[in-house]
Amino acid sequence: MSSKSYSRDKSVGVIGVGSFGVAIANLLAEKNRVLVYARDPEVVEEINTQHTARGRALAHSIVGTGDPEFICQACGTLFPMIPSGGFREVMRLFAPFLHPYHFLIHGTKGLSLTLPEGKTMDEVNKISREHISTMSEVILQETVVVRVGCLAGPNLAKELMQKQPAATVIASRYNEVILEGQRLLRSDNFQVYGNSDIIGVELSGVLKNTIAIAAGALSGLGLGENAKGLLVSRGMVELIYLGNALGGSTKSFIGLAGIGDLVTTCNSTLSRNFTVGYRLAKGEQLSAIVADMEEVAEGINTVRLIKLFLESKDLRAPITENLYKVLFESFKVETALQYLMKYPFNVDVDFL
Repeated sequence: MSSKSYSRDKSVGVIGVGSFGVAIANLLAEKNRVLVYARDPEVVEEINTQHTARGRALAHSIVGTGDPEFICQACGTLFPMIPSGGFREVMRLFAPFLHPYHFLIHGTKGLSLTLPEGKTMDEVNKISREHISTMSEVILQETVVVRVGCLAGPNLAKELMQKQPAATVIASRYNEVILEGQRLLRSDNFQVYGNSDIIGVELSGVLKNTIAIAAGALSGLGLGENAKGLLVSRGMVELIYLGNALGGSTKSFIGLAGIGDLVTTCNSTLSRNFTVGYRLAKGEQLSAIVADMEEVAEGINTVRLIKLFLESKDLRAPITENLYKVLFESFKVETALQYLMKYPFNVDVDFL
């Protein structure tokens, strides 16, 4: 890595201007020059003239661009903040302009599914780990970037925008990526921890979304805090079993990106996944909820994908399995929760 190619004097880039992308851009702008990428020319114009992105306030020093080549040339470190459904497409768009000297630290809590040639998700009965990619794996598959990291933790965008105290985890196999992420983001109100288990940290952020949907449903039914404690604790066990099966370390799931994020999203009306569950419990249809939401609730696709994965493994994940029935098979929320209460768990914790 030459000093000509990578310099700390370069700007920092953020790809995507959803609520979390805007929050991270503002955190970065506290001590760095920041460029943000938006595909829509009207949004770029809004950023540069009104200092907002779809109505969300941006620091006045932040500059918008719709040119992937320009932002890649101007920035040594880029933070992709894109929903998982469009992540691979965006990485392919950026690939011609990315180089091995770039650092990419994503903040997407979702999975990418690669199906056999000519097959759709509705046409397969089961999938294996080789069909599932975390976003760091997508970056490695689609670009020449080597130094990849992810950002995960209890990071509700609205609270970050309000500069409320928070913390996150930067995970990477490369210590220099962790150190760079900490240097760029750490502040008096925002602590940044490091973790070398990038797959475990990514999966923590992905899998807790399913438990958050269930927590929202439980809250929507008004079933109380004792029931929520039961759900979160059993959800943690399920998260760890699934995470281990997908290649993550137990240590990551019991850290900030795991239990920290799980507790936050299972108790917050600011969580999109919690909101989906809450509205389902109030009798709304999933299609209507999704159409009404400004941004993606990643847990919906995760439930569907993990259900397919379970078909190929000798694993039971009762929360995920029952959520699948609620989301996609018109199963009543009340019936699903009653089933979970009766599920024959005999041991509290058996993974330590």
